[in-house]
Amino acid sequence: MEKDEFFYKLQNQAQKIDINLTNKQLNEFYTYMNLLIEWNKNINLTAITEPEEIIKKHFIDSLTISKNIKKDSSIIDVGTGAGFPGIPLKIVREDINVVLLDALNKRLNFLNEVIKENKLENIETVHFRAEEVGKNKIYREKYDVATSRAVAQLNILAEYLLPLVKVGGKCIGMKGSNVEEELKNSKKAINLLGGEIEKIEEFILPDSDIKRNVIIIKKVNSTPVKYPRKPGIPTKEPII
Repeated sequence: MEKDEFFYKLQNQAQKIDINLTNKQLNEFYTYMNLLIEWNKNINLTAITEPEEIIKKHFIDSLTISKNIKKDSSIIDVGTGAGFPGIPLKIVREDINVVLLDALNKRLNFLNEVIKENKLENIETVHFRAEEVGKNKIYREKYDVATSRAVAQLNILAEYLLPLVKVGGKCIGMKGSNVEEELKNSKKAINLLGGEIEKIEEFILPDSDIKRNVIIIKKVNSTPVKYPRKPGIPTKEPII
């Protein structure tokens, strides 16, 4: 996609979620998209490779949670993959500090390239399993916001995210259209891990019929020290 067409389409959709992008930010997204398409030829980063789809399903989708993040927040993006939502959020929010967490070094190499090419500041990549980082004193209960997109069922995701958030902070789970069953099955886990559901936002991505849900969990108590459990256990034996 030519740069002018990309700029127009991204700006148009961003404005529909009340975000107005600067020329610098548009250029950064364009660089990001081209790096994503190029690197994806050699390592599996995304199944979405058409520019219009990248704009809508990756960039705009990631930016929908920006309004839920307070100024100067510290954020950890767990299981970030190709950098979603962490890098789009960082591009539009210079005020926030972002940690991109992933268990695969190949992905982190890609993310570091995006960060370098766009000269992004106050953003770093960390190589850990989610269960490991939640036990590490450097990261445990240190963040204002922990977020994740398309990583796990909500009761499992709560065990990944809540240990990383300060009391008073929040977890933002980015989900698809059907969340009722997940919400029902996650009540015990969220409560046990120190959280409570603050709100659920349902919306349609601009210029589409794609339904999304954002689940916001407030951290009201410290997470018990036994959580998160060892790698693999939250998935095999989820809290129900």
